[in-house]
Amino acid sequence: MTPPAEAKRPSVSIVEDNAEIRENLTLLLRESGAVRFLSSYASAEQALDGIPREQPDVVLMDINLPKISGIDCVRRLKDSHPEIHFLMLTVYDDSENIFQSLVAGASGYLIKRAAPDQLLPAILEVHRGGAPMSSAIARKVVQHFRKPPPVSDLEKLTAREEEVLQMLAQGSLYKEIADRLAITIDTVSKHIQGIYKKLHVRTRTEATLKYLRR
Repeated sequence: MTPPAEAKRPSVSIVEDNAEIRENLTLLLRESGAVRFLSSYASAEQALDGIPREQPDVVLMDINLPKISGIDCVRRLKDSHPEIHFLMLTVYDDSENIFQSLVAGASGYLIKRAAPDQLLPAILEVHRGGAPMSSAIARKVVQHFRKPPPVSDLEKLTAREEEVLQMLAQGSLYKEIADRLAITIDTVSKHIQGIYKKLHVRTRTEATLKYLRR
């Protein structure tokens, strides 16, 4: 890789609590010629203090930090410094951590076991506005967006159950519902039991609140 011109080399900071990994990353960045190493931090607390002053272009952020997590650290820094790019570098590859990181403001996500030669191109890519991810992570992102949206509890109701629930929300009594729908009170009661089961509620008030909040 041909080193970029000095003025164009992105400056990089590291947030990693594992001393050995932190030292290895520092050595890799210092010797690369492709980036300018600025600093390293062993905790989110240190990073929250130092990164706003140093203003790196890219931050390599671990997730599993003591006390304040890497995800929370990214969220706080991104709110006040949106121009900084965060690249999550972690052992975690579960969907929850992936999406929490992206929602917090991370621009990319790499697994720590990824080869070192993947890291530098990822830093340069994220600095250019890209969103590098390990192939396994990218597959999970694609799979997530292919999933149909979850069905809400209210959408599980039948047309008749919706009618009954609407009248319940309007304050109608069981007999009034039965008369209006030309059904028996026992049938009304069965519909309401079905509504409670599908909405995961136990009272008329809870069912009404769910209906009104739809």
